[in-house]
Amino acid sequence: MIIIGLDDTDNLESRGTGHLARQIAAELAVDFPLVGVTRHQLLVDRRVPCTKNNSCAAITLDVDSDADLPRLFERVREMMLAEFQPGSDPGLCIAAEVPVEITEFGFQVKRELVDQEQARRLAEANGLLLQGLGGTQDGVIGAMAAIGLAACGEDGRYIYVGQVRDLSGLQSVQTVIDAGVTAVRTLDGTSVTQGLLLVDKLRPARRGGQPVAVVNWEGDHWQPLKLD
Repeated sequence: MIIIGLDDTDNLESRGTGHLARQIAAELAVDFPLVGVTRHQLLVDRRVPCTKNNSCAAITLDVDSDADLPRLFERVREMMLAEFQPGSDPGLCIAAEVPVEITEFGFQVKRELVDQEQARRLAEANGLLLQGLGGTQDGVIGAMAAIGLAACGEDGRYIYVGQVRDLSGLQSVQTVIDAGVTAVRTLDGTSVTQGLLLVDKLRPARRGGQPVAVVNWEGDHWQPLKLD
């Protein structure tokens, strides 16, 4: 797998990082098998400068680890710079193999304040491609955190996977699975195989490295939950 992390690409007037990540993923999917795009929630704290909710995004590609990472990095970098928003502080990170230290860093960024120098030192020590693309360049923090959190397979939710975003209204569980969700489960882990699911704004959780729709029964249908 190759994971691409993006953060802090927007301002108050522009569309968010998730939208840009989906746009870039769609272009990359022409040449690479796309696993999906995930959103990862970071620390919510008034001391953290952010546009809205301080989240980052990761694009995961099903590509051999011997792929030309510098070339892919440059391709994504150019797409991000073409969409640069004044007042944003974008960061980009790409990795084919994600050491456990990077995942630990990702969870640290969810809990506490860190600075970009810590991110840069860790990237250099582990040979990761990491770069700030404008502004204060603080986006390098979330970009690398996205890599680690996506790699662990147990954090965040999919904002783009299969044909899930094409669905609307009430759909059968099987239709949801056919669209790209691996499983439908309740919060306690019970498997759901029957009934109708309200799929508007369905955002499957990333669990076990797979898209899992976590749901709750709402009278006559299953209601999806948004988990971080």
